[in-house]
Amino acid sequence: MSWEAKNYSILLVEDNKLNQTVVKFTLKRYGYLIDIANNGLEAVDMFKEGNYDFILMDVMMPEMDGLEATKIIREIENGQEHIPIIALTADIMVANEEKCIENGMDAHLSKPFDVDHLFKVLTNLGL
Repeated sequence: MSWEAKNYSILLVEDNKLNQTVVKFTLKRYGYLIDIANNGLEAVDMFKEGNYDFILMDVMMPEMDGLEATKIIREIENGQEHIPIIALTADIMVANEEKCIENGMDAHLSKPFDVDHLFKVLTNLGL
C-alpha cells in the first residue's frame, strides 16, 4: 500500500524506549512529525499544550496507564475537536480491544504493528 506523507503530528505514548525508537523511525519515513510521551501523565500534559492529528497510546504503562490517560483527554476535549486515539498493546484479546473502545479509544493495534495496518486504521478514521 502506498501512503502519501501528510505531515501529521502524532503523539506517541509509549514507555518502552526500543518501541519508541522503532515507531518513530518507521513513521518519520512517511513524513510524520512525532512527539513522545513516556507515560499517561506526560501524554495528558503534552495533549494540553500540543496540537496533534492523532495519538498512538500504549495501554499498560507506569504512572498512568493508557486507559486513564484517554479518559482524561476525552474530558479535556469536552465536545470540542475529537482527536483519534489508537491503542497500542501486546494484549490481543478481544476483551482488551473492547475495553479500549469503551474507554474512549477509536481503534486498536497489536504490537508490533504493521504499518500498512496502521494506514488502514487511519483511513477508516477519516485521516
